[in-house]
Amino acid sequence: MTCGKICSGKSTYAKQQRIKNHAVILSVDEITLALYDQNIGNQHDAYVEKLEKYLFDKSVEIVETDINVILDWGLWTKAERTYAREFYRFRNIDCEIHFIDISDETWQKRLQKRNRLVTAKKINAYYVDAQLQEKVTSIFEMPAKEEIDVWIKG
Repeated sequence: MTCGKICSGKSTYAKQQRIKNHAVILSVDEITLALYDQNIGNQHDAYVEKLEKYLFDKSVEIVETDINVILDWGLWTKAERTYAREFYRFRNIDCEIHFIDISDETWQKRLQKRNRLVTAKKINAYYVDAQLQEKVTSIFEMPAKEEIDVWIKG
């Protein structure tokens, strides 16, 4: 499972790990953008919650066929990280949380680059305006060392 702020490099890292670990990536953003583009509006959080539940359940089905799974979403809060660990522990499935740790300066540069690429329609990702950036900053809880299995300094 990837952990980190929006635009921290989680999806890039997940793609690298997919090849290395012969895994399937399950991404909430990929689904919401495919279905709603940037126009999901006020329903975004409700849809994300439902999709995460669906993808947790789907990940078990995939793992039971002996295929590795990478959950590519932020796990922004301690409660989310705890839930994820317990979800898999209860099902006797080994899991790891990989945290992509980047400086605020690097984050700002990546946000600007992403927004340019989204505006130019070169990538299909969320445009991160000031409101979304503030939301991420207000929700994100820096993980403690004991919550994380692999800590990547980006």
